[in-house]
Amino acid sequence: MRERIYHQFFYDHSPETVWEYLTKAELISQWLMPNDFLPIVGHDFRFTIRAMPEMDFDGIVYCKIVELIPFKRLSYSWKLGPGGGKIAIDSLVSWTLIPKDGGTELTLDHTGVKEMEYFNMFSALNKGWEANMKKIGELIHTSTHGTPNT
Repeated sequence: MRERIYHQFFYDHSPETVWEYLTKAELISQWLMPNDFLPIVGHDFRFTIRAMPEMDFDGIVYCKIVELIPFKRLSYSWKLGPGGGKIAIDSLVSWTLIPKDGGTELTLDHTGVKEMEYFNMFSALNKGWEANMKKIGELIHTSTHGTPNT
């Protein structure tokens, strides 16, 4: 039984550029969800999206920044549930940036979501993180070159 979602992508941009897409609320909302993120350890923030009752999800992800090392690492809690104060999934999202020749390797490690217990949500998160990491690359490319990366 898996309890970990892990993806790795390479971007041909500096860690500083990639970091902006992980830590600026307006940029995060372009590739993930609307949010009230602030890059401060201990900051509580939320992501919001449409409710998905079929997955016992009210559309709010409750988060708290637990680690922040500029341009290197960002971790936050990721809690969600059906609403009414009930949390069904209590997990951790960690981003690691490693400078590589000509760019940055970005790793996502999302731990604590039990695949067997929450199969539909695990599957949705796994596919969603992969698509969203690709979207970061497209947004960076568009902002630096003016056209989408195809």
